[in-house]
Amino acid sequence: MPGLNAIIDLSHQNGTVNLSAAKNDGILAVIHKATQGTQFSDPMYQTNKAQALAAGMLWGAYCFGVSADGVEQADFFLTTVQPDSKTLLVLDFEAYKAGSSMELAEAQSFVSYIQQETGRWPGLYAGQYLKELLGSEPDAILSNCWLWLAQYGPTAVLPPGWETWTMWQYTDGAAGPEPHQVAGVGHCDRDLFNGTGAELTAFWTPALTATAQ
Repeated sequence: MPGLNAIIDLSHQNGTVNLSAAKNDGILAVIHKATQGTQFSDPMYQTNKAQALAAGMLWGAYCFGVSADGVEQADFFLTTVQPDSKTLLVLDFEAYKAGSSMELAEAQSFVSYIQQETGRWPGLYAGQYLKELLGSEPDAILSNCWLWLAQYGPTAVLPPGWETWTMWQYTDGAAGPEPHQVAGVGHCDRDLFNGTGAELTAFWTPALTATAQ
């Protein structure tokens, strides 16, 4: 698989994890579910954040988008996460099997609000659902976001509007190419970064990198 295999994404559904062991297994960064919609906050977010930071890992947060006001979801997400310059932010834009899925207009409102409040476009985690909604036409707003591709196959197929992927979730811990497991976590979502370890740090914390130079 192309890229740096050093990122995992987690939620409370992964149960109790040992992120120090994951770091020793080569994982450099964790992106964790923080919120869903406008009311649910992940009960393991703060616990796992403390673990990851203590282990010297990069930290990110995502909101699972649902069919609700995009600005309200984004505001709840930012209020819950309280991000600093070291926190990567992502909208998880996928079909919601247990309820109504987020629509394109709601996703546009979400990412625009994040950009307005933080000065940086969030990542967009997306795969087949986005491709179906877009068809052959790119979205002028969403394409400002860097792409976190969700696709469990050997070849990346990009939605219109992106020439490359920044991250690629290639397995959910069961489907997709190996490896599927991480020490201290077990079977889990694993993600590639399209670059080196140094480039990962520079991408994750651009303000800090610029200050250091």
